[in-house]
Amino acid sequence: MRACNQCGKCCLKYGNGGLSASAEEIEFWDAFRPPIYAYTNNGNIWTDPATGVLLERCPWLEKLPNEEKYTCAIYHDRPEDCRHYPTRIDEMVRDECEMLEVKDLTNPEKAQKTLDLMMIDSRPSVQG
Repeated sequence: MRACNQCGKCCLKYGNGGLSASAEEIEFWDAFRPPIYAYTNNGNIWTDPATGVLLERCPWLEKLPNEEKYTCAIYHDRPEDCRHYPTRIDEMVRDECEMLEVKDLTNPEKAQKTLDLMMIDSRPSVQG
């Protein structure tokens, strides 16, 4: 499995209500990160602050100039859904994650163990 190359596919594929945030995260943003909180509406995240309509893509995803790479403007305050991604190999396949290599597809159990080790500081490991 390769290291993340910041292709942005994970973020680009989860607009329009594809992500959630806990009530605690939303309360934190309300109290300490009002610009992030402005993009929430009735428990939904990444909504247009003026209309409350769900956005097609995350407003915090930023394309690096002159590169095909992306970065997260709220990386340290991003929702748990984002911190935990990717969680499963099949999820990475579905999202066309560029971290995957052919060897990961031929031995998904080993690839899952590798992924869990790579993500150990970001999320709880997947128990299987």
